[in-house]
Amino acid sequence: MELFAERGYDSTTVAEIAARAGLTERTFFRYFADKREVLFSGAGAVRQLLVDTVAGAPPSVGPMDAVTAALEAVGARLQERRAFARQRQRILAANPELRERELIKLASWANALADALRGRGVGEPAAGITGEVAVAVFRTAFESWVDADDRRDLSELIRASFQELRAVTAEGRLSLTASQSR
Repeated sequence: MELFAERGYDSTTVAEIAARAGLTERTFFRYFADKREVLFSGAGAVRQLLVDTVAGAPPSVGPMDAVTAALEAVGARLQERRAFARQRQRILAANPELRERELIKLASWANALADALRGRGVGEPAAGITGEVAVAVFRTAFESWVDADDRRDLSELIRASFQELRAVTAEGRLSLTASQSR
């Protein structure tokens, strides 16, 4: 991360990363397919945490509450790594290839959440929509968490973003109900 920040992502080589970490290039490649994976190495574990949390939610918990709990679990895990997340976000923002990879990661999380919801008996299109919306809420909260001087923790920002979503959807129902009653 320091090398990416100092030299830029494109100018940093695997040899430099390995040397800074006190490793050989061969050892580096045992853990990472390429230098890009240094920035995405925890994505699979986060995806699994999302799935496990949704799958482990009590049957009485609705789909939105299950994904909220899953995202809050991720928020709690990431909370201790705020400085790292900020630095990583700056690196991603400066590189279109990395931003594209980030979107692919987020899409895989949305699909995983939808699959976990389907496993709980949530049908389509609700499972797919809920997975996509959950990732959009996470992304909004995460960007606020890493970019702003806001001192709230990530889980709190996730809850606040879901509350905003619920308010907007309730507003929509109120507007629809009012227009239907005319």
